[in-house]
Amino acid sequence: MSRHITTGKNGEDLAAEWLSAKGFAILTRNWRQGRYEIDIIASRHDVLHIIEVKSRNSTLFGAPEESVSKKKLNNILQGAAGWLVEYPGHKRIQYDVLAITLNKSTPEYFLIEDVYL
Repeated sequence: MSRHITTGKNGEDLAAEWLSAKGFAILTRNWRQGRYEIDIIASRHDVLHIIEVKSRNSTLFGAPEESVSKKKLNNILQGAAGWLVEYPGHKRIQYDVLAITLNKSTPEYFLIEDVYL
């Protein structure tokens, strides 16, 4: 398995653990519809959170959150629309980015809540 795939999988595992510790209920991970994927779908305080996880081993090429492009956000919106058709009834939906930097002995987490275009 290539290094970036391993980093991504480790980041998503750490993200799920961190979010659970912060009171999020993880509903699903790596949900796919066609070519769209959502890393984590969770809920907390009656809010549905659609979460994109970005992880990097260093900040040499920028912070992880800097790699979330407008195109990526549009893909997340498309994927979330499919999930919401399948699982309707959510009154409040929020799109978040969880950036994780792994270059230290303790991972560094940065949650950007309620992202929009």
